[in-house]
Amino acid sequence: MTAPATESFVHPALFYRGEEEYVDGTVPFVREGLEAGEPVAVAVPGPKLGVLRKALGAAAAEVRLIDMTQAGRNPGRIIPRVLRGFADAHPEKRVRIIGEPIWPDRTGVEYPACAQHEALINSAFEGRDVTILCPYDAEGLDEQTLTDAYATHPVVISGGRQQRSPSYAPELVVERYNEPLEIMEAAEGYVFGADELPTARYFVVERAERLGLSGLRLEDLALVAAELTTNSVVHGGGSGTVRVWGEGGQVVCEVRDRGYLKDPLAGRRPSPPAQLGGRGLLLVNFLTDLVRIHTGPDGTVVRCYVDV
Repeated sequence: MTAPATESFVHPALFYRGEEEYVDGTVPFVREGLEAGEPVAVAVPGPKLGVLRKALGAAAAEVRLIDMTQAGRNPGRIIPRVLRGFADAHPEKRVRIIGEPIWPDRTGVEYPACAQHEALINSAFEGRDVTILCPYDAEGLDEQTLTDAYATHPVVISGGRQQRSPSYAPELVVERYNEPLEIMEAAEGYVFGADELPTARYFVVERAERLGLSGLRLEDLALVAAELTTNSVVHGGGSGTVRVWGEGGQVVCEVRDRGYLKDPLAGRRPSPPAQLGGRGLLLVNFLTDLVRIHTGPDGTVVRCYVDV
C-alpha cells in the first residue's frame, strides 16, 4: 500500500517475494484508487493478471487489465501506448497504474531497453497527476535489476515498508544503458543516400524473406526500414548503412548514420494529432518487438528485432 500522493507524479517500486506479497502490495493500491474515483489500469504479465483478477473479485470489472507480455513486448512502446495511452484517456482525473515491465523471462538483449524505460517514465510524466506502481520480483530478478530499480524509482516499497530511494538517479541509468552496439560484420551492409531509399527498402525486405519473415510482419519491417532510412537521410547526415540478419528466432534490422538523438524520449512520446511528421521512431516502436538504440556525437545506431 502506498501513502497518499502529495506530489503530482508518484512512481514507487514494489519489491515482492512470492504471490502473497504480490497481492498484499497491489490489491490495496487498486482498491484505494477505485474508492477515490480514480481510473485504474493494471499492466502486468499474463499469469499475474489471473492472480489479481481472482484477488479483486467483482472489482476487477472496474479495472483496465492489460497483458504486459503482449502490450509491452517492446519496452519502447510501454510509455506511449500503455501508460500514456491510459492516462491521456482520462485527462480530468488522477489515474493509477500498475506497470510491471520487467520479469524473469526478459532476456539480456531486452533488459537495457527495459531499464531505460523505467528511468524515462519520470520525465515522461513529470507534473502529471498519475501514480505508477512498478512491481519487481525480488526472488526471480537478479541483483543488478533490483539495484537499477532503486536508481529509477524515487520511492521503494519492500517488506511492507516504504522508503525514499537513497540512489535515485534515472538520468544515469539512461546513460549507462546507452550501450555501444557492435557492427555485425557477418551481415552484408548496404550504404544508402537519398537516391537509394527504395533500393534500401528492397534490400531489407528481400533478406528478411530469406530469414522466414512473411505476411504482415514483413510489411511491418518494410515500413520500419522506410522510416529509419528516411530519418538517416533527413536527420542523420544524408546517408546511412542498413544491415539485416537472423538472431534467436528474430529478424534484426539495423540502421547506422551520423545523426545524434539528443532527446532520450524520442520514439516514446505520443505525437499530438495535429502534428505533421515526427512520428518515425514512434511508429518503429509500435511495429517491432524490441528496439535498441545507441546514440552519441559520432552517430546513432537503431537496431530493431521482429519475431519470425
